[in-house]
Parts: sequence; C-alpha cells; structure tokens
Amino acid sequence: MAQNTQLLTLNNGHKMPMIGLGTLQASDEALEAALEAGYRHIDTAPRYGNEKAIGQVLKRWLDSGKVKREELFIVTKLPLTANAPSDVLPIIKKSLADLQLDYVDMFLIHMPFTLMANEDGSIKKDEQGLMIPDLRTNHAATWVEMEKLVAKGLAKSIGVSNFDQEQVGRLLKTAKIRPATNQIEHHVYLQQRELVDFCKAEGIAITAYAPLGSRGLAKFTASLGLPRELPDLMDVPEVTEIAAAHRKTAAQVLLRWIVDNGIIAIPKSANPERLRQNLDIFDFKLTDEEIAKLVKLDENFRIFDCAWIHGAESHPEFRFKNKFTN
Repeated sequence: MAQNTQLLTLNNGHKMPMIGLGTLQASDEALEAALEAGYRHIDTAPRYGNEKAIGQVLKRWLDSGKVKREELFIVTKLPLTANAPSDVLPIIKKSLADLQLDYVDMFLIHMPFTLMANEDGSIKKDEQGLMIPDLRTNHAATWVEMEKLVAKGLAKSIGVSNFDQEQVGRLLKTAKIRPATNQIEHHVYLQQRELVDFCKAEGIAITAYAPLGSRGLAKFTASLGLPRELPDLMDVPEVTEIAAAHRKTAAQVLLRWIVDNGIIAIPKSANPERLRQNLDIFDFKLTDEEIAKLVKLDENFRIFDCAWIHGAESHPEFRFKNKFTN
C-alpha cells in the first residue's frame, strides 16, 4: 500500500494507515487535496452527509489510475438511528452505493446508543423537542450481522466507535470476530488511558478522532444555543514549546505523540499545506521529557460531549459524561 504514513497491523492481519483524514463537514475539494497530499485512509459516515461527494472523488481517482483500490483504506459507520441488526446490511449497501465501492476496509458501530428515526431517516423527537432514545439497542445482536458483512466480503474489518471499557468487554463475551478498532475521542486533554490500555491488551487498535481538538465545534454548538468554551490544543504552551524545539507545528507534535503510542489518528483539515504537514511527522522524535509533559496535560476534558443530542443522555448506553458534564 503506497502512502506517506506508517501502517498498523490489525488483529485480523489487515494493515491500516496510522494517519487518516476525518471527513466530518469535509468538502470534495478537501478530499481532493488530501489524496494529492498522500492520504489513503479516509474516514466517513452516513451522518456526515457527504458520502456521495466522497464517492465521486474516489471514482475519479480510481478510474484515472491515480490510485488503486488496494491502496485505499475506507472507513464508514452505522448511523446512531440505525443500530438494529436489521439495519446493518441495508446501511452498508447504501454507503457502498454512495461511495461507489464494492467493499469498505472498516465498518463501525458509530455510537453505542440508538435514537428513534422518522421514516425519512431524521431523528424522532417528543413534544418537548427531545430526541427519543431507542431502548432496543443490543450490541451483541447487531454484531452478529456485522460479522456477516466480513463473510460476504462487504467489509474487510469491523469495529466500534465511542464504546467504553464495559461496552467493549461485554461485546467480547459473544463476538466471534473481535473488533479491529475502537474509534474514540483521544487527545492530550482526553487521554482515556484505562480504556486505551484495555483495548490494546485485547488486541483492539485505538483510532483517535479529534486528535487536534476541534476549532469548529464551538461555533456549531453556539449556533444551537449551547455556547461552550473549548480549548485550542494547538495553543497550549507545552505543545508550542515542544513544536518550536523541533521546528515543527503544534499539530505535528500532537499527532506524533499519538502515533508513538501505537494509536491511529484521523485529523481533519481542508488546508492543503496543513494536510501535508499532518502527514509529515515521521522525521523527528519526542524525548521522554517531552512525552511526560504531554501526558501531564490530561484533564479528562471531552470536547465531543454530545450535549447537542438532547434526549440521548437518558439511554442506558450513553457514556459521554465526565467531570465537565452533568
């Protein structure tokens, strides 16, 4: 597989690029720039609303011969309104049609909780405007159908996203195919070390979303009437000092720290120069002292606390609370 990043061998033998592109709110121009920069790991989901656009870009690249299918690592997910066993096959078929692919390299359960959906796929709300949780969520039953996707050749690997240690452990008791990855929010302010160590011990790779924080989330939550002050991880003094010492960007330091921990990272950017920089992290090494400084930054601060999903917190599988949320 030709790309400008290291590979991590998953528990099923497949190899996953350690730097990928997160595509939440990403445009097709951003994907074009990412592919030009050398990205081959693309992370998407039906809820991002851009799988068709991504599929059009991928088809152009594949048809032109600029990239081969085996060089790509494409990840997509079950929507949080479609976690039932009966949803698995229709959802992946729809994603494959939109992405114009015969298979995906990784298919994930996006959220451990489920919300009720209207016929048009939108989230169902009650009279108070709260989203209605679907209490029929059954990870084990859904996982059986996920395993069938591997047998059918529709997904090379399967995994989970946003699962905590108890949820992963419970799934492992019945799974015939162990999850290949658990995609979680992971950065210097939210290191989730117990969960990371547990998954690693079980042979489950960690994929870090929001590895650089999220500068755009504050605007999004404010637009919903939920103003919230969020940290800018690339302006943390310890991070900028380390970056200056290595003549690297703060983002490069944050990503190098994650990758050196054996964790896959899927940063997001639409800027061609930053896209290139985020791949260019393998020509320097953090010192033990620098690593210790970054480890000490952990504040258990969850940026994606799902506060905008009003009503989901009443679902028994909702696990996004921490010391900064009630």
